[in-house]
Amino acid sequence: MLSKTIQNFLDKNKIKYEAIEHKTVYTAFDKVATLHTKAATVGKTVVVAFDGGIYALGVIPANKNLDKKKLIAAMNKNMEGEGAYPYKKVDFASEQWMKNHIKGVDLGATPPFGTIFKYNLKKNYKTDLIFFIDKALIRQPKIIVNGGRYETSIKITPAALIKLNQEAIKGNFSMAKK
Repeated sequence: MLSKTIQNFLDKNKIKYEAIEHKTVYTAFDKVATLHTKAATVGKTVVVAFDGGIYALGVIPANKNLDKKKLIAAMNKNMEGEGAYPYKKVDFASEQWMKNHIKGVDLGATPPFGTIFKYNLKKNYKTDLIFFIDKALIRQPKIIVNGGRYETSIKITPAALIKLNQEAIKGNFSMAKK
């Protein structure tokens, strides 16, 4: 069952979605197998930290890995002219950071809604997580993403997901698993 926070967020934004209950899964690969669906239609949420204390949340296909070089290039291009310095490093957010900032959801089942989760960018300045989405998912008619619990997923259109994250960075951020 979706948490009230996520359900209210989706309903308030007038998003059409389908909540999917399933057995407990901890990885996107297990979700694909459990739901008997194609890996290309399942979004894997990743939370990353750039140098300079900037955090982002994104979604890539379950059958791919994050391409950090492509993400840095897209982030730098997106932030051009905003006074942000060029980012040189990106890594996955630490488990401790996740526990401190991604509240109300199971740690490995973070839904891809950057506007729900806020963090302190500077003293007394809270901001949303920057959101990015891989173009491979945008091409799908519907995708399945984390619903905040290990037993819950959400089926949603990529357009609706982008609407929820209005300043979404779109690009090719994934690469084939090795």
